[in-house]
Amino acid sequence: MYVVKFEEIGKSDIGIAGGKGANLGELTQAGIPVPPGFVVTAETYEKFMIDSGINDAVMEILNKIDINDTKELQSAAEEIKSIIVNTPVPDDISIYITEAYNQLCQRVDEEDTDVAIRSSATAEDLPDASFAGQQDTFLHVSGVENVIDYVRKCWASLFEARAIFYREENDFDHSKVLIAVVVQKMANADKAGVMFTVNPSTGEGIALIEGSWGLGEAVVSGDVTPDNYAVDKKDNKIINVTISDKKVMYTNDEEGTSIKVDVPEDMRNERVLSDEELIELTEMGKRIQAHYGEPMDTEWAFENGTLFLLQARPITTLDDVDNSADDDAEVSEDKNVIVKGLGASPGIASGIVKIIFDVDELDKIEDGDIMVTTMTTPDMVPAMRRASGIITDEGGVTCHASIISRELGIPCVVGTGSATATLKENVGVTLDGKKGLVFEGLTETKPEATADVVAESVAPIITVTEVKANVSMPEAATKAAATGADGVGLLRTEHLMLTAGVHPGKFIAEGREDELINTIAENVMIVADAFYPKPVWYRTLDAPTDEFIALDGGENEPREHNPMLGWRGIRRELDQPEILKCEFKAIKKLYDQGYTNLGIMIPLSQHPDELRKAKALCEEVGLRPHKDIDFGMMVEIPAAALTIEDYIDVGIDFVSLGTNDLTQYTLAVDRNNEFVAKHYTEEHPAVMKLIERTIKKCAEAGVKCSICGQAGSVPRIVEKLVSYGISSVSSNTDAVAEVRKTVARAEQKLILDAARKRLE
Repeated sequence: MYVVKFEEIGKSDIGIAGGKGANLGELTQAGIPVPPGFVVTAETYEKFMIDSGINDAVMEILNKIDINDTKELQSAAEEIKSIIVNTPVPDDISIYITEAYNQLCQRVDEEDTDVAIRSSATAEDLPDASFAGQQDTFLHVSGVENVIDYVRKCWASLFEARAIFYREENDFDHSKVLIAVVVQKMANADKAGVMFTVNPSTGEGIALIEGSWGLGEAVVSGDVTPDNYAVDKKDNKIINVTISDKKVMYTNDEEGTSIKVDVPEDMRNERVLSDEELIELTEMGKRIQAHYGEPMDTEWAFENGTLFLLQARPITTLDDVDNSADDDAEVSEDKNVIVKGLGASPGIASGIVKIIFDVDELDKIEDGDIMVTTMTTPDMVPAMRRASGIITDEGGVTCHASIISRELGIPCVVGTGSATATLKENVGVTLDGKKGLVFEGLTETKPEATADVVAESVAPIITVTEVKANVSMPEAATKAAATGADGVGLLRTEHLMLTAGVHPGKFIAEGREDELINTIAENVMIVADAFYPKPVWYRTLDAPTDEFIALDGGENEPREHNPMLGWRGIRRELDQPEILKCEFKAIKKLYDQGYTNLGIMIPLSQHPDELRKAKALCEEVGLRPHKDIDFGMMVEIPAAALTIEDYIDVGIDFVSLGTNDLTQYTLAVDRNNEFVAKHYTEEHPAVMKLIERTIKKCAEAGVKCSICGQAGSVPRIVEKLVSYGISSVSSNTDAVAEVRKTVARAEQKLILDAARKRLE
């Protein structure tokens, strides 16, 4: 596939369309308003590099460079980019791109329509990696020849110095990181910006929105300090409005080219977003977070009053949030505040000021210095890593400096307006990245007394109810374990099995069963290792048919009208037992190697016979349920909740409530359907009665009961779960700390209530 339309791809297609392209396809298929477009696939880039004969030359250059030598790195990057942009695009590739662009023009009824051309690397926007700004974006491109030319420039941008450095630092193999290119109808925005569906610094459940005039490039790049808004997602109450002096904006010149201009004087301090627009954005953010099942970082634009979503990706920095650290790490009150801005990345940093106006000055940043600049750029990342803190003149909490600082765990203050003019070179300062303040002089607090160190000195919260983590990818296991979670309440199989891009049935049909077993075992082992000896509950495959279709070997998948209600979960695996047996063999392999902390749970069961048959298959491969390994099930269907005692009679060690599906199936509400999503709530009495019934029946029988759906992160629901007698609560990694606090409070309240009753 050289070219695919947004409608043909989804979030599982990162290998085809890169992170940006896959998410645009996912948003399009979810009914989110996205400007139409297509993706020049990663396969096309790979074919171009190999068929043209330049791939070996590029890899040879990369193998020779020292990435810590800035000049050598820059020189190698320029040489590689020159090779790519000067190599002709083969006719077979250019024909496909031409046809796709012409079809887009016809669709929007514009001749040579303006498009945005964005890079979409296959390793970007992954749950544990943010590639913010490392490859290029080109706006207002029109005409077939220009589109092809800028696609090639996007390919070349995979080898920007900053991107090469980042891949080396994070152990990404250059040869395995490919690049797709997104070609999308331009949204000629009147106002645009960024929205996080939770606060990216604290994890607080608010919509954090930043906006400015014109195209969103001004906000993302940090060229402007945008308006900042906070909206409580529970009731859409606007809890903060900060209007900034917006000096510049990106707009179009007479030829349609994107240019940076001064904002008209009467608009500089005018509020960008109305209350109605903020609520519309917040509702859109809630839909997107519900669809993905995790907090999201989005880019948006209003064009003539119509809202468009331009990008969405999981927030990559929440696992590092430690709110307790900033409560203890204080700056002495006698310190003089010399600069104020926005707290963009929490923590206290103290060091010597080095002011940077140009990338040629980066070499003067030494370990522990405070980098002060107008705004960071992707080229500054190597120097940012050496700094102990970052201060910028411009930007908001969603700009490049903020995103990268949070990822690196470096305290950061942005949007000061005058730091480069006010602060003096080689003078000591201290910054508070939570409060947005810069103090005169070096602090008495040692620079290394940051969040991680302080956190170690805080007594851990002990709860009887266990607090576990949900894990989707093995790469996330280390961070999840670092939260102190009591185990993994849900290890999703889908990412472990489908990352190869090959249908599991194809492995078996081609006699490659051992390869499939080893793939599963190797990935599960990473998680089991990270948490050992704490329990890890492995959920067997539950991928709907629409996720299987895109895989190599998935062409025979049925086309289901509603895959969520279709051939998935244990019902499918019992129809295709060889796949399920491969999973059981993988777990047995790990058990034989001494991993005794694994449990198996089957998904989407509606009848106890399915549990009985699954256990028999497990026994067939030599893994004995309840003896060698704990065996349990998900409760996602009302039928399972209403007959849980029958499952207990068949024999289970544990159950886990999947409240996302349980709510949808109980209320007949598709939470991703904008017409009915407002009716979706886990707190509906019917849903809560099913949850309560399951927990209490399990408690009576001595069966462990957990919850792994979104409801497990909602404090008021968690309090009820604890009162019902739930054994454990499993949440997303970023919520573990808060859930543990909520559980502790709920347990203490139960003890207090019981004590009061005894005194009556």
